[in-house]
Amino acid sequence: MTSNYEGYALLKDDDPYEQCYEWFWTSINLDETYPKEFLEYLHQMVDDIDSGKVKTYPIEDVIKELQDLVGDLIKEED
Repeated sequence: MTSNYEGYALLKDDDPYEQCYEWFWTSINLDETYPKEFLEYLHQMVDDIDSGKVKTYPIEDVIKELQDLVGDLIKEED
């Protein structure tokens, strides 16, 4: 803390330091956090892609394949 907490008192009877302190710890709890296992899973997935263990496809190929599969259905709805 930098002792710059004068503006944190909402009411004249509030202690600015206490308000700042409590809002700091409350705000930390408001952040979304992911479990360690999920982050490790993402890290492993990136390693698998980088090493070539998992095959990837260019998005252009995927879009073309989808258009080939459902293109007639989309045109019929228009």
